[in-house]
Amino acid sequence: MALFEKKFHQAMRSRTPLLDKIMHYIVKRKGKQMRPMFVFLTAGMCGGIRESSYTGASLIELLHTATLVHDDVVDDSNLRRGFFSINALWKNKIAVLVGDYLLSRGLLISVANKEYTLLEIVSNAVREMSEGELLQIEKARRLDIDEEIYFDIIRQKTASLIASCCAVGASSAGAGEQEVETMRLFGEKAGIAFQIKDDLFDFEKSERTGKPRGIDIKESKMTLPLIHALSKAGSGEKRKVINIIKKKKDDEKSVSEVLTFIRGHGGIDYARSRMAAFRDETFALLRTWPDSPYKRSLEELVKFTTERQY
Repeated sequence: MALFEKKFHQAMRSRTPLLDKIMHYIVKRKGKQMRPMFVFLTAGMCGGIRESSYTGASLIELLHTATLVHDDVVDDSNLRRGFFSINALWKNKIAVLVGDYLLSRGLLISVANKEYTLLEIVSNAVREMSEGELLQIEKARRLDIDEEIYFDIIRQKTASLIASCCAVGASSAGAGEQEVETMRLFGEKAGIAFQIKDDLFDFEKSERTGKPRGIDIKESKMTLPLIHALSKAGSGEKRKVINIIKKKKDDEKSVSEVLTFIRGHGGIDYARSRMAAFRDETFALLRTWPDSPYKRSLEELVKFTTERQY
């Protein structure tokens, strides 16, 4: 990771002073960096970390960062990981151009190193992320998201990028087509578990998460605990809850009522059980590989995604 940091910083540099200043701001406020860790641990388990693995990790981190910058513009968000977002400090026009720059850097790094397979894997993930976001917007207007659609959305929006991390790691290590697909599936299941955990933060205290309690309800997001609770409710109770989400979502008392409804119908326990099931499926996929420090670390990383407090 220390060597990756150096290579990644180099990949983000620009001769334009304003752009270089913004790149420095982004690098200093990096997140947990789980995605490059998935790349390197998968590569180590599947044959060994190579120069190609660093290229793949940089490509994913550049494209991921670009999507975050663009997301903050779309969501009109002024904060990212507890710090001011790019659009909050430099306005939307500059933020969009910064996102475009990051996307282009990822493409150029891939082409310069002739890593066309890695570029194809990650480009497919970005396409799926965009489709998932649009599907969620379309369905959120009518609040008619059922469990099947929910999993389609999070598979595309969140899990596709983590899946691409694991596929890139395996491919960069010289793994065969079947091994690459197995690791892609491993990453997809880990990504779904990761998103369910994120959804559960909406029902917990926000000191460590930085996420206000009940924010998903206030934003009319249909997450798994709510979807399950609605499926168990009677028609009258269901109409009442949907009406609150549509018309009274800014009222704290009404939001608390919805949270109580979700707990009362077992929505939180159900989401936790589904998250644990996806976690266990990732462990089952890893059993096909011999024991190694990389394999054990991948298991620990998946555990972290489902047990984290932030």
